[in-house]
Amino acid sequence: MRPAAEISAGKQEAARRRRGEFDAVRIAIGTDHAGWPLKVEAVKWLADWGFEVDDVGAHGYDADDDYPDYSFAVAEAVASGRADRGVICCGSGVGATIAANKVPGARAAACHDSYSAHQGVEHDDMNVLCLGARVIGLEAAREALRAFVGARFSGEERHERRLAKVKAAEAAYLGAAPHGAE
Repeated sequence: MRPAAEISAGKQEAARRRRGEFDAVRIAIGTDHAGWPLKVEAVKWLADWGFEVDDVGAHGYDADDDYPDYSFAVAEAVASGRADRGVICCGSGVGATIAANKVPGARAAACHDSYSAHQGVEHDDMNVLCLGARVIGLEAAREALRAFVGARFSGEERHERRLAKVKAAEAAYLGAAPHGAE
């Protein structure tokens, strides 16, 4: 875990980049074994499109690795401001989404089409895209990824209002006991 001051500084830097005050855009990317082939391609696409890529792993195929490890690493990079956006590849995209959304400040969604990928950013300020390598083809994944990295949060009042409710609920639940805990 990083110190609060460092996280705050990173968030401020990420906000400046979103406003266009920096040219570089950093994308954190991670995968488990099921998403490995897709991540290899996604890293190439992102680099070709001019993005700085922070590959948090896996750095090789390992059938015994676990998606939460890479999901947390990507989500923490985004939530801390070390990355502007995150991409996680796994088998279905579902497990990665569940794990990433446990990190406060991460807003992850599994999207397997370009509309959901850009609309999630524009309306919901989604900052982590989860792709299921076993359910999406390479071209559809490329299109969804391109839509995700090219989209910007609209900032419209209705979207700001809804996002504020989500953030308030996240803050409120952080102090609550985990569901099912006694």
